[in-house]
Amino acid sequence: MRMSSLALAACLLLVGCADPGLAGLDRELEALKRNPGELSVEPLPEVPRYRAPGYEQTNARSPFLARLPEEDTAAAPQGERAPDPDRPREPLERYDLSELELVGTLTVNARSSALLRSPQGQVHRLRVGNYLGVDDGRIVSITGASIVLVETVRERNAWVERTREMTLPN
Repeated sequence: MRMSSLALAACLLLVGCADPGLAGLDRELEALKRNPGELSVEPLPEVPRYRAPGYEQTNARSPFLARLPEEDTAAAPQGERAPDPDRPREPLERYDLSELELVGTLTVNARSSALLRSPQGQVHRLRVGNYLGVDDGRIVSITGASIVLVETVRERNAWVERTREMTLPN
């Protein structure tokens, strides 16, 4: 009994969905298909002619390229502070000091050593007199928490020494 009442309700719902105006809509669509009429399209507007402006800065420096350093054709003066160009380079002289990390210090038989980590993760053991950094930095002192080095840099066509310190991270 229950199934037959559900089936009757479903049939009534489907009959209620029928639209009596669909036949008229079908006739109108058939008439449009037989005679669609004429399509009217307005002509496109006239396209203005583009005239490129002249560029007068062709010979100027490009703002997207870095400025070249000032030309200093004179050779660096050789003096007592000038770095030795023939000195063999040590492995940590390839890196800027900001790329190196002091990870520890050691004292063995009253001789201090510093442990520095390179950007590749290798730990190097250095002593007083070893070089590191791109500015000919020479280690002059190693304490329990830092190293002090003296770099030789060129300023205004003269070699000067500056002191730098690397400390253990907190």
